[in-house]
Amino acid sequence: MQQILSFGEILIRQQSTGAHFFEMGKNYLEIFPGGSEANVAATLAQMGNNVSYASAFPNNTLAEEILTTLNVLGINTSQSIRIGDRIGTYILMSANGLSKGDVIYDRKYSSFSQLRTENINMEHLLDGVSWLHWTALTPALNQEMAVVMHNVLKAAKERNITISVDLNYRNKLWQYGKEPIEVMPDLVQYCDVIMGNIWAANKMLDIPVDSSFNQETPQATYLNAAQESAVEIFKKYPMCRHVAYTFRFMDNPTHNLFYGTYHNQDTHVHSRTYETFEVVDRIGSGDAFMAGIIHGLIHHKAPQDIIDIATGAGYHKLFVKGDFGNGKYE
Repeated sequence: MQQILSFGEILIRQQSTGAHFFEMGKNYLEIFPGGSEANVAATLAQMGNNVSYASAFPNNTLAEEILTTLNVLGINTSQSIRIGDRIGTYILMSANGLSKGDVIYDRKYSSFSQLRTENINMEHLLDGVSWLHWTALTPALNQEMAVVMHNVLKAAKERNITISVDLNYRNKLWQYGKEPIEVMPDLVQYCDVIMGNIWAANKMLDIPVDSSFNQETPQATYLNAAQESAVEIFKKYPMCRHVAYTFRFMDNPTHNLFYGTYHNQDTHVHSRTYETFEVVDRIGSGDAFMAGIIHGLIHHKAPQDIIDIATGAGYHKLFVKGDFGNGKYE
């Protein structure tokens, strides 16, 4: 069985369980382990894959509890690095991300954000790995992390490891004087699989997208745009062999429309459209989708099966509280 390594920052998610964090005499705080790359590992492990997760952890009891939680899910964490003093957090100002409430990041000076290439034993990190997954969240942290990510990707490609990326765009993270388009193309050149959406591909890779698109744009128009975007990616990034996009729309906190597309050099397919009015937790649905893409490709599924697995996994995550999905896709 192939060994998948997901590499990125471990996070603690804090959220309100009520309308506000603070109310006289009451406490509404709830916490979960999370982070995009950990979320992908969690779903892949529950799908029955051989998964490792590597991040940077301080030496404290909270780190041990998170590592134990990951281990219980079947995730190997032995490649993680012990450095620094704290785990980064993000705060949802609304319960379960079910509104367009603010997200506050508290990630500066975290153990992971202070990683440098000299802290990483590449032989140990990549030993036995056949697939490496990363996201655009890592180079968004600071210039030094962009350098670290470049060195990890270069080392992985030298070892003929398949590489996937999620073009996660968070404008609040890109705060060190660089735009994604100045950083991401140099990293994405190493990738075999690119996942995201047509807007992220535009923002990070300069792939054209119609600025007039909105929630009312017909699905047929979006499907055609996805195909055109994927074709441009294949032209600009010869290493890339697979592209997948999500389309997720909401018009109220619990109403969600969700479908996806998958593309290779010969095939362009899309999933059915999922709709629900009963969303429990929308955080991590894109990560579950990413896990489904990796699962489908590793197990040599047909293109239609790949996108059906991925979109099904993303949809099922909408009904699971916390960042981690449950591995279900049917």
